[in-house]
Amino acid sequence: MNKPPGTTPAESNPPGTSPSSAQPAGNKGLTYRDAGVDIDAGAELIRRIAPAAERTRRPEMLDGLGGFAALTRVPAHFTEPVLVTGTDGVGTKLKLAIDHDHHDGVGQDLVAMCVNDVLVTGAEPLLFLDYFATAALDVEVATRVITGIARGCELAGCALAGGETAEMPGFYNRGDYDLAGFCVGVVERSRIIRGAELAAGDVLIALASSGPHSNGFSLIRRVLTDSGIDLAREKELLEQLLTPTRIYVAAVQRLLAAGINVHAMCHVTGGGLPENLPRMFPKDRAAELACHIDLDSWTLPDVFAWLRSAGGIHDLELLRTFNCGVGFVICLGAEDADRALTELTEAGEHAWPLGTLALAGTEVAGNGLEVPGDGPARIHGKWA
Repeated sequence: MNKPPGTTPAESNPPGTSPSSAQPAGNKGLTYRDAGVDIDAGAELIRRIAPAAERTRRPEMLDGLGGFAALTRVPAHFTEPVLVTGTDGVGTKLKLAIDHDHHDGVGQDLVAMCVNDVLVTGAEPLLFLDYFATAALDVEVATRVITGIARGCELAGCALAGGETAEMPGFYNRGDYDLAGFCVGVVERSRIIRGAELAAGDVLIALASSGPHSNGFSLIRRVLTDSGIDLAREKELLEQLLTPTRIYVAAVQRLLAAGINVHAMCHVTGGGLPENLPRMFPKDRAAELACHIDLDSWTLPDVFAWLRSAGGIHDLELLRTFNCGVGFVICLGAEDADRALTELTEAGEHAWPLGTLALAGTEVAGNGLEVPGDGPARIHGKWA
């Protein structure tokens, strides 16, 4: 239907309004900032984080931040490269960080949860991207968070290739934010670690965690609430809970570069040792294998001992919720164990023999945790 000259198209005005009533009062039209989204703050954030992102740059990168997508070559030393991908978040650990103004370490948490997963295949982390979502962008807070992401990328040797910052007023509470991360790694096809060489008698080597990492914080927060702990006064406990997740890339890559034949690896995330160790096993061999963990081989770190006591958490529940001090596990032949321990120690890791791989149904000696490939975990003896 034709309209008289000078009239406004119907879609410009909601039904039942006139052109004048559809406009906000005053001479200044409605802006995106009025709706809660500050484009200028986003631009300022990019300016602030650019130097930190630049420090993560790899020679394969073809451009920097600011484009619609990142362009990267595959590293030249790979003959038959296979891309490996992983994604994760930080979870409700963020709630403690936000409530106590501890924003500097959660970026490393985000990177670690992704790159450590990719690492178990033997891959070299290559690229990392982040997603930061909040109600209204606080440039100071976001800068601290993303600088921590860049620091994590430096530790992992991967490039912070880009990311997305989303302001979502009305969706998040003011002051809250959430994080997601995405990692791309690369591995030579002939050197992919899939657990094909696993055999009874293999040694399991533990690499120490730095604390709860980024898992189990819904239970941690419940224990804090039930026990009435004031973290504003319990600074040491707060620091233990919020210590960033350890990144194991440099140490493991050193081990692989030394020519040590690693049979399988495990990143101990949500589900602890009982749920993550079986993920090392090929599906067609899960029924025949079990991990026997020596519960006397390490001392439960103080933060987990406090959680067990304050929460009245049973031992198996503790083990299947938290890493309990073991952040990463490497499985290899017994003949390579001493050499591997030396390499890992020289790389700055606290590493120790954690247990062995056994045939399913084999009796567990001493105080041990039995983790079968296709059944529930069981504690034998007692855990001090």
